[in-house]
Amino acid sequence: MPSACLEWAVATCAAAWAAARLISADRFEPLERTAIPLLALTPQAAVGAGLAALALRGRGPSATAALAAASLAATAAPRAIARRQPAAAGPALSVLTVNLLHGRAAGPELVELVGATGADVLFLQELGDDSVARLGRAGLSDLLPAEMLKIDGYRYRGSGIYARYPLSGGLAIGPSYASQPTARLELPSGHCAQLVCVHPHPPAPPWHKPAAARWRGELAVLPPPGDPPVVLAGDFNATPDHAEFRRLLRLGHVDAASQAGHGLAATWGPEPHGRPALLAVDHVLVDPRCAVLATSVHRLPGTDHRALYAALRLPG
Repeated sequence: MPSACLEWAVATCAAAWAAARLISADRFEPLERTAIPLLALTPQAAVGAGLAALALRGRGPSATAALAAASLAATAAPRAIARRQPAAAGPALSVLTVNLLHGRAAGPELVELVGATGADVLFLQELGDDSVARLGRAGLSDLLPAEMLKIDGYRYRGSGIYARYPLSGGLAIGPSYASQPTARLELPSGHCAQLVCVHPHPPAPPWHKPAAARWRGELAVLPPPGDPPVVLAGDFNATPDHAEFRRLLRLGHVDAASQAGHGLAATWGPEPHGRPALLAVDHVLVDPRCAVLATSVHRLPGTDHRALYAALRLPG
């Protein structure tokens, strides 16, 4: 009997996770502080439920876990399937985004990565005056001479956009705890793109009641797709398993990594010491008329985030 109870407890946990994901439990205020961090681990939960279905001996618990695994996998697996891309006829544009972890990753390795990838635009989060200075000494301005920074008074809540081509004032968006600068990129071809460096306040710790509401509000100020095309890039502190992130997709944005079949590639881990990343919280969201040519993640010393690269082709 104890063994049967334990098996049903495991199966019930798997089923509860699947139900929470399917009903978007993180939308409901009484559940959000627990649901938001847990639902971020939905891909791992899908694997765990599948293993439980194989390990459990009882027919009922095994079938329940298998059904939960199938439901969770149905939400996560599409991110690993490359989509057919639109026939975009505009210029190519490559972007790179990274959270510097209080500026610690601002240095020659980042500048080398910009050069190696040939990135046209660099989005940086947790950028301070000292990290701006270090990047300048490392030669970032030689590769990306245009900049739009917002760091005054923010310390390491600052963010910035560096670009190969001219930048001017961008879209107006609402205030946020960390800066979320915007810019308009002018390409040599005459095409333009609106850029937003994204960094909402994290919805944690779960015992801090205002955190989730603030996180949701700061994601809500992000603009919908428009003309010229909009590129949202940065540390969203959110995954596609969060209802607020899926709301951005319903506005019309598409996630570049998922378009390329790399949507399950994790970009954040709990420590910057080479341990495996756990969550895909860094994203490049683009206009659905853009073709996503490639995406990749890159480890940088000093930060708990991976740099995320995306190669795009803008609409003609």
